[in-house]
Amino acid sequence: MSALLLVALTAVSGCKKSKPLPPPAATAPPATAVTPTATLTATPTVISAGDQVQLAWRTTDATSVTIDGIGDVPSVGVRTVTPAGSTTYHLVARGEGGSADASARVTVNPPPAIETPATTMTDEQMFKASVQDIFFDYDNYDIRTDSQSTLAKDADFLVKHPDIKVVIGGYCDERGSNEYNIVLGQNRAQSTKTALVTAGVAADRIRVISYGKEKPFCTDSNEQCWQLNRRAGFTIDR
Repeated sequence: MSALLLVALTAVSGCKKSKPLPPPAATAPPATAVTPTATLTATPTVISAGDQVQLAWRTTDATSVTIDGIGDVPSVGVRTVTPAGSTTYHLVARGEGGSADASARVTVNPPPAIETPATTMTDEQMFKASVQDIFFDYDNYDIRTDSQSTLAKDADFLVKHPDIKVVIGGYCDERGSNEYNIVLGQNRAQSTKTALVTAGVAADRIRVISYGKEKPFCTDSNEQCWQLNRRAGFTIDR
């Protein structure tokens, strides 16, 4: 090959442009997990020994929720507890975005010293001290598991005091029509009566009545208040 031809070929090959590298593939930015939120309230916050407390909580963006002393709970709920002493209930909500916690303090006062014999208490005083209301889930009249022990104590008192007759009132929260809540309240009162009769209380000592949503115990429009209004309440039948 002549020198001239070799130079020409070298020049042609040197002018050839190389292909540019393709740009890197675009990648979507990583999704940011939302941090959970949590609230916890206790009603009331100060009680006497043996009284009940309503715990109400709400969380968002949590995959697990626990309350110390109770265990795993739903993301939103209400629970009746009877603390033996002053207690701080601590809730922890965990999710992909981290964790959140909330606390509610309940102070339990010791029972007052009884200066007079218990036999001097009137029937009404003994009744109010011994017979407690029970609570229901939304749009439901089944007796909840956490109310069964309360009803057992109510029945025990009534069996030991056969002269006391009782009225069971069925109550509802503000949601729904008046007509619907009258029926729901009646069903709540009747299911409570059935439980007491099963526990040994004579049926002819119990009268039921529905108040529907007309006599609320709490007037705020939130779940904590609605739970207090979904109840079966007890009074002495005069």
